Amino acid sequence: MDSLIINGGKKLIGNIPISGSKNACLPMMIASLMTDEKMTLNNIPMLSDVKTLISILKSLGTNIEYKKDNLHLHTKEIINHKASYDLVKKMRASFWVLAPLLAKKGYAEVSLPGGCAIGTRPIDIYLEMLKEMNIKYSINNGYIVAKAESPIRGLNFKLEKKSVGCTHFFLMLACLANGTSKLSNAACEPEVVQLGMLLNKMGAKIRGLGSKKIIIEGVEKLNGINEIVPSDRIEAGTFAIAVSATGGRIKLENTNYDENKTLFKILEKTGSKINKSKNSINIEKTNDEIYPVNIKTSPYPGFPTDLQAQIMTLMAISNGQSEIKENIFENRFMHVQELVRMGANIKLDKDKALIRGTRSLNGANVMATDLRASASLIIAGLVAIGKTTISRIYHLDRGFYNLECKLNNCGASIKRISE
Repeated sequence: MDSLIINGGKKLIGNIPISGSKNACLPMMIASLMTDEKMTLNNIPMLSDVKTLISILKSLGTNIEYKKDNLHLHTKEIINHKASYDLVKKMRASFWVLAPLLAKKGYAEVSLPGGCAIGTRPIDIYLEMLKEMNIKYSINNGYIVAKAESPIRGLNFKLEKKSVGCTHFFLMLACLANGTSKLSNAACEPEVVQLGMLLNKMGAKIRGLGSKKIIIEGVEKLNGINEIVPSDRIEAGTFAIAVSATGGRIKLENTNYDENKTLFKILEKTGSKINKSKNSINIEKTNDEIYPVNIKTSPYPGFPTDLQAQIMTLMAISNGQSEIKENIFENRFMHVQELVRMGANIKLDKDKALIRGTRSLNGANVMATDLRASASLIIAGLVAIGKTTISRIYHLDRGFYNLECKLNNCGASIKRISE
């Protein structure tokens, strides 16, 4: 099992190319099951989650080739209707294969999902959608077994709470259904829009992407496509927070300012300077003062829950008190105790973290508890006095592509070791 050793106290100076988005490419890869023609996805980050999904798709009948960041997928025929527990348990997004299997073949057996332990994230909403579309299902030995007794029909569905996963699922399930489908209170995240645009280019008829109401006219088939995976806004945000904590200046290449506008406005309030151009963003932090801000996570375009752990590290070294309220996942404060081990002053009150900033953190042995917590501990290690050792970084490899290499190229001192 790998660990990272970080020697802190170094400013970050340089350029960082932002990789393709994990949260965008996973549903795009799954959408390849919905056509019997070839699909090519460019700018793929070869993360462990991507590798897991490749294994799942291959088990279902997809022929896959990977060449120079390009992934070629071709499902001439779905040869297997079962997504096994051994693979699905590793990553929650893999559960979404249930949608194209049902849309294309009308039958599927998919293991209940796994992934980071950051909340319960129940599947009851997915099951309600199946029921509304005339799809019968049961839960047997940890698997959802679903079968459409007749052609899948469109549905009119309202999400009580915005959900990216449920919106992805709806898009893939409804675009091959008979008739019109409508989803109210839909998620508006860029990754949802990107999946919908991909499906439209494949021949789907989807309206309302990026709004609270999505309307889909079902079509008989989808076509192949050659598409570029957009840059990862969470990776870009993580590096922006890192340089705001360490000081220095970095240029984020191949990234979209508007997708992280909420974060950048907050970083300016903390004392960083942000300048944007067409495809890049410059972040500069020249003084030692980090001003505290209060943050509430919320669906896009609000502050993303996937950057909550990282911004907490920045607040831990601010010059005052701040409060972070987590509104998306009920168990996403597991990084707090690890930050406390490094000298952070953080108190938890249910869904709130109350933070009293301290001038410095100290290096320590800490443990990554989930994907985004890993990034928060790396930022803490970069600013800490002395050496920090982070274990269980397999979480990091699920969602950040060459993160330590990119930071080292900007002056950080990070070494990966195998135990």
